[in-house]
Amino acid sequence: MDAVAPSLPRTLRVRRLGRRAYRPVWEAMRSFTERRGADTVDELWLVEHEPVYTLGQAGRLEHVLAPGSIEVIPVDRGGQVTYHGPGQLVAYPLLDLRRLGLGVRQLVHRIEEAIIEVLGGYGIAADRREGAPGVYVGPAKIASLGLRVRRGCSYHGLAFNIDMDLAPFSGINPCGFRGLAVTRVLDFVPGISVAAVEPRLVAALANQLGLLPEPAADPIPSTEPVPESA
Repeated sequence: MDAVAPSLPRTLRVRRLGRRAYRPVWEAMRSFTERRGADTVDELWLVEHEPVYTLGQAGRLEHVLAPGSIEVIPVDRGGQVTYHGPGQLVAYPLLDLRRLGLGVRQLVHRIEEAIIEVLGGYGIAADRREGAPGVYVGPAKIASLGLRVRRGCSYHGLAFNIDMDLAPFSGINPCGFRGLAVTRVLDFVPGISVAAVEPRLVAALANQLGLLPEPAADPIPSTEPVPESA
C-alpha cells in the first residue's frame, strides 16, 4: 500500500502589528524568513509605518528629490523608491513559494488581483500596467509592490494608500517615474479608514493564495535580526 503524503499547512497566520517604525519590522521579517523551515506556517503581517522613504535594490538616489526630515532607508526589496506613512496599509506576505507552487510573477499578479478586487468592492475601477508592478486608478498609482525572495520564500510586499497624507510623495519620483501621480481610496470613498479596508484585503489575499487566514496569538515573532550580510 502506498504511503500517504503528509498534508501541507494551508494556514495564513495574520499578524496585526499596528503602527510601527520601519526598520525593526524589516529586520524581523528578514529574521523570520531566514529561520523558517519546511513546515513553517505562512504569515501575513499588517502594519502602518511611521513616515519613511525606502529605496529598493534598483533604486537610484536621483529619484529622492527633497526628503526633508523623513529618513531614507536603502532596503533589500526589488523596485525603486517609495513612501510609507500612517494611513497606508502595508501588507507583508511571508510565504513559502515552492510549497505554494508559485513563481514571483504569479505572486505579483495575485497580489495585484487581490487589491483590484478590494477596490472593485468599493466601486473603484483599477488595473495593472505591464512592466510597472502595482495597481492604478486611471493614471494614478494607488498601491505599490516590492518583493524579495530568499531560499524560495518571500518577504516585503505591498503598500496600499487608504487615507494617508499624499504630500510626501512629492519629495520623490514615486517608483522611479518622474511625475507619476498617486492617489488613495479616501479620494473615492469619503470617510474610509485602514481599519475598514484591512479585513477585505486579508480575505482577498488569502483567497488568491488558496490559504485560510487565522489571527496570530501575538503581534510579532520574537526573533533576532539577521546581520546585513545575510
